Amino acid sequence: LMIVFSKSHEQLPIWKEAVAFAADIYRFCEGTKMRSDPRMRDQLRASATSVASNIAEGFEHQGRKSMIQFLCYAKGSAAEAYTQLTVLNVAGMISRDEHESFSKKALALNQKIGGFIRYLKDAPTPGTTRNEQ
Repeated sequence: LMIVFSKSHEQLPIWKEAVAFAADIYRFCEGTKMRSDPRMRDQLRASATSVASNIAEGFEHQGRKSMIQFLCYAKGSAAEAYTQLTVLNVAGMISRDEHESFSKKALALNQKIGGFIRYLKDAPTPGTTRNEQ
């Protein structure tokens, strides 16, 4: 298991990608019309940050079931960020290009997290065979 061989959530590629996404969103929010809408700006930042935070929290619980649960939360946060970006685009607060760029990142994270969840659900428990699960 990838999670077993990692000593820290900081070694997980999906966590690194989620941190980069949140940092990109933070910087983006400072240079757009979103500065005039602090509530939406803060909500978008929170959902983007929540992706990485939930991955880290799940890892630190040190159990497969908890990790899967928190990955589900992270997946939901990525979907939330995507939805907020879509609303901002439709409302004319961000450009089509900005929406496309950030939405692709949010959707890619969502898909990768889903793949990680499937991997953890399908992987045998250490010390057992698939038939024993």
